[in-house]
Amino acid sequence: MIKPTMRSVSRLKLFRPHVYSGENKCEPMRIGAVSYLNSKPLIFGLNKALGEDAELTLALPSKLALELSSGAIDIGLIPVVEYFQHSEFRIVSNAVIACRGPVWSVRVFFRCEPSQVRILALDEGSRTSVALIKILFHQRYGFVPNTIALKMTDDPISAPADAVLVIGDRAMHPDSFRPAFQSDWDLGQAWFEETGLPFVFAMWVARHSRFANEKWRRTLERTRDYGLENVQEIASEAAGKYQLSPEQCLDYLTNFIRFFLSADERAGLNEFRRRCDLLGLISN
Repeated sequence: MIKPTMRSVSRLKLFRPHVYSGENKCEPMRIGAVSYLNSKPLIFGLNKALGEDAELTLALPSKLALELSSGAIDIGLIPVVEYFQHSEFRIVSNAVIACRGPVWSVRVFFRCEPSQVRILALDEGSRTSVALIKILFHQRYGFVPNTIALKMTDDPISAPADAVLVIGDRAMHPDSFRPAFQSDWDLGQAWFEETGLPFVFAMWVARHSRFANEKWRRTLERTRDYGLENVQEIASEAAGKYQLSPEQCLDYLTNFIRFFLSADERAGLNEFRRRCDLLGLISN
């Protein structure tokens, strides 16, 4: 295991914020994040940075969006389509989960030709990926298939569907079910082929503008930077859990996933929102 350098550890200690939630200064800030491999650089060392001033919980992306909307958390690493749904939500920082081309961990597997799909099973983990596959079907074939839910515990092979959307860790290990399917799409690559733009899957969002302040922007961006400085350690620690080699984890985190909301990522985000609007996928 590669140990963090003294320089990195010292840097992390410098940006512990003193913040509070709501009107009561004694309440800790409530932060929610996902525990997927692609989120690790955004939360590596975050508990140490927060100290006793905030509490971090981990949950599925779709659950985090519900908790942010209900006020159960103040800041969440949520699917971008959930950010579109709430006018009061605010982007906190430029630390995001994005890709420019293949993403590896978000795929659709087909039992037939894509143009022949009539029933599509959708992984319950991410609503952004669900919106993206609907957009891609409409763009390429002029229709959106009927959909059914695919629970995280369901075997993709057992889904009574012509195609199955799989995200996260099991999308990175398709060997157990790939023989049951004819072909697959990497959704990051499919989006890039259609638009020439990056795709943003998730970002830090606050439920109210008072939480989207400079202090939290610095905290989350410096946490991201600290995680990327120590990405080799993250890859080594994560390899066993995700049944990947350290080299595969490192490749995924450095060559597939991007963690900065630059001008190109913003353009991709805006284009995704425009296409969501056209299909009526945003209720706000």
